[in-house]
Parts: sequence; structure tokens; C-alpha cells
Amino acid sequence: MKTLPRIIISLIIPVLIWAVSWYATASGVDSWFLTLNKPSFNPPSWLFWPVWTILYLMIGYSFFQIWTKFWEIKKVPTCLLVIYWVQLFLNFMWSITFFGMQNPGLWVINIALLWVMIIINIVVFYKQKKSAGLILIPYLCWVSFASVLNYAIYSLN
Repeated sequence: MKTLPRIIISLIIPVLIWAVSWYATASGVDSWFLTLNKPSFNPPSWLFWPVWTILYLMIGYSFFQIWTKFWEIKKVPTCLLVIYWVQLFLNFMWSITFFGMQNPGLWVINIALLWVMIIINIVVFYKQKKSAGLILIPYLCWVSFASVLNYAIYSLN
């Protein structure tokens, strides 16, 4: 497989996961979420789409770098795959627990686990290829901000 198909697959997978989670929870975003009390530092709604689009592309590109590194031996180490997929799954589940289930207890636990998994993902990718880990730092920063925002929303409601 040449580089172009690998990069396309690497970029599309996280974006598809995001699209599925958005589709599954859109009604909660457009109704329930609008009724919640939010802190003064809550970003405008229009900001989330471009930020998450960029972050998901960065997540995909990070994986592309790891996939490319191990391309010659035809196998990405299982632990790297598990860590990557677990953090993507937790990311997907945050939307489900927050917007879909509207369950504050679950989404606080979910985002805490996601935050830990992103750190683990950064560390293990960095050890394999520095740029693959470093490109995930904005993702960690955004999820850190989202964690504070989630807690504030939880506290206000």
C-alpha cells in the first residue's frame, strides 16, 4: 500500500468516529445542551466544529506516522493499537454519555479516563516517533479545557 491510501485511511477513521458520535447525539446537542447553565468561559458553539475537525485530523495523522514507521515490518505493535483505539473509543463515548445519555456522572468519569488515555497515547507514540506524540498535545490541551468546562457545567446544573 502506498503512502496516500494509508494517510487517507488514517485521517478518515477518527473523522468517521466523530461523525457517528455526532449523528447519534445531535438531538441532545440541539435541545438538552441548550438548556444547561454554562460558565462564562464556555466557547461559542460555532467554535467546536473547526477545533474538533483539526484535532481529529491531527489524531489521524499521528497514527499515520506510527503506521508508516512500522510499515516495513508489516505490523504495528499491539499495545500501540490498543492504546490508540481505546482513546478513540473513550472520545466517542464522551459524546454518547454527555449528549446522548445526559448522564453527568458517566461523562465526568469518561472524560477523566479519556484524559489519562491521551497522555498514555502521547507517551507511547512519542517513544516511537517524537512528532507522532507531539502532534497530540493540542488534543490533550483541548480535552483538559473540556474537562474543566464539563465540571463547571456539572456544578452549575
